[in-house]
Amino acid sequence: MTSLDPVLLSRFLTGLTLFVHIIFASLGVGIPVMIALAEWRGIRANDPHYTLLARRWARGFVITVAVGVVTGTSIGLQLSLLWPSFMRVAGQAIALPLFMETFAFFVEAIFLGIYLYTWDRFRSKLVHLSLLIPVAIGSSASALFITTVNAFMNAPQGFTLTDGVLTDIRPLEAMFNKATPTKVAHVLVSAYTFCAGVLGGIAAYSMLRGQKHVYFKKALKLTMVSTFVFAVATAMVGDFSGKYLAKYQPEKLAAGEWHFDTRPYATLVFGGVLGKDNEVRYGLKIPYALSILAGNSPRTEVIGLNDFPEDERPPLSIHYYFDAMVALGGLLVLIPLLYMLRGWVPGGKAYPRWLLIGIMALGPLAFVAIEAGWMFTEVGRQPWILRGYMKTAEGAITSGHVGLLVVLFVILYFVVCLSCIRVLSKLFRNQDAMEEIKALEMKGDRP
Repeated sequence: MTSLDPVLLSRFLTGLTLFVHIIFASLGVGIPVMIALAEWRGIRANDPHYTLLARRWARGFVITVAVGVVTGTSIGLQLSLLWPSFMRVAGQAIALPLFMETFAFFVEAIFLGIYLYTWDRFRSKLVHLSLLIPVAIGSSASALFITTVNAFMNAPQGFTLTDGVLTDIRPLEAMFNKATPTKVAHVLVSAYTFCAGVLGGIAAYSMLRGQKHVYFKKALKLTMVSTFVFAVATAMVGDFSGKYLAKYQPEKLAAGEWHFDTRPYATLVFGGVLGKDNEVRYGLKIPYALSILAGNSPRTEVIGLNDFPEDERPPLSIHYYFDAMVALGGLLVLIPLLYMLRGWVPGGKAYPRWLLIGIMALGPLAFVAIEAGWMFTEVGRQPWILRGYMKTAEGAITSGHVGLLVVLFVILYFVVCLSCIRVLSKLFRNQDAMEEIKALEMKGDRP
């Protein structure tokens, strides 16, 4: 392992850490919103089934938060260990959001503890629900602050570069750069979509296993409507992101769409294989769609990849990440829509097996879409670690012992993820859910 390129190993380990962390970070951002929706619905409709949903989801949320702390700490550690030159140059510019992310997490953790241990302690149930607001704000703020760091790497500003050193640093300007609005919005709504889909998949799995209680049907209704709303919002933000790329990172959009020559009336390419002379074969070509994506008009001129030096062009493989993100995003809209429209079909108010299987797939589909989106973002920024100022190879460690770190962190992630899966699978057993539902109904708390 020590004979391998330390830059390549550093990129692999950082990518692996982000791959794992994004799962738990997305759960940490989205689940508080779903818990709040369930508890609010329970209060508004005086329906204890929704309140029980909120209780059970909150228990699982604690587990994901704990794992997210481990993987998040790993990212901070690896920034210093694997990318010392980058941190030496850009560390002051990104110090503020990194500090604010820690503060946001403290707010989330403190109020989460209070929320968990004060069920049924207040006369007004709205008081207990209000305790979840800082949790949701804190988790979303954590995502905001961390995402501004990534946005800064894509659109660096708020400093003066003097002899390879950043001076006259303006932290707020660095945080709220041109990439921040679309990146933060995309991260938040995609996390909400992912979590709604995961929780809907749990309910669908229970129904496929023969559970027909109205509790699971209510869970399915709440999560599917939420998934549809959040998925549509994600698609809209994705459109804004495309326009941002066309204006500020045209090389990434051009590589993602295999668009080589600058011209208006540009064609959007989906799938395909790139042949000789940059000819696309077997792909679906949609006339004018790339120009419309870039500027809402077929006449919009889209800058081609040939306008950039070869050593500054992103890998052409990001085309497939872009395609995967778009295709999966379409499915995340379509499947919940079919659920909501099933009442228009004769006999469609039932829950056909094929639909429940599709709903079960929502979580994995959203997860792959999020990972593909981040791969598109990070690989599409190459060869830069700080776009326009520092290339990735210049920011990485030169030590020959990165391979040992890779082995240690792989073992850590394997143990942590396996433990998390085992705990959550036991926590959400159908038998336990039914016992809680029966206990609820024996108390006379029927909707």
